[in-house]
Amino acid sequence: MSGLDIEVSVTPEFRDAESSDSESRYVFSYTVTVHNQSPHSVRLMARYWKITQGSGDSQEVRGKGVVGQQPLIGPGQRFRYTSRAILQTPVGVMEGAYTLLNTYTQRAFDVPVSPFRLAVPRQLH
Repeated sequence: MSGLDIEVSVTPEFRDAESSDSESRYVFSYTVTVHNQSPHSVRLMARYWKITQGSGDSQEVRGKGVVGQQPLIGPGQRFRYTSRAILQTPVGVMEGAYTLLNTYTQRAFDVPVSPFRLAVPRQLH
C-alpha cells in the first residue's frame, strides 16, 4: 500500500462572522475528506500542517490524529472532518501530510496534502 491508495481532498471556507478586519483576525474552516481506496483498513495516526500567512510568516502544527480522534477507515470508506485555522492576513496557504497505519502490515506511511488557498472573498475585503 502506498499513499496513492489514499485520496485527500480539502474544501476551505471563510468564516466572516468569526473574523475581524480591524483585529487582523481571519477565520477559515476547512473540511477534509480522506478516502481509503486500498484493500486494507488504515488508521489515521497523526497530522502535520504548515500554515503560511500572506505576509510569508509560517507556522507548523503537528499532533496525534484529527479532531481528537485516530479514526479507522475501512477499504472503500471515507472519513470527513472539519477544523479551523486563524490567520492574521486575509490570504494564506496550508499544506501538510497525514501519517496513516496500514492495520494489515502494521506499517506507517505518509500521505501528502497538496497546498490549498485560504482567502477572504474579494467582495468582503
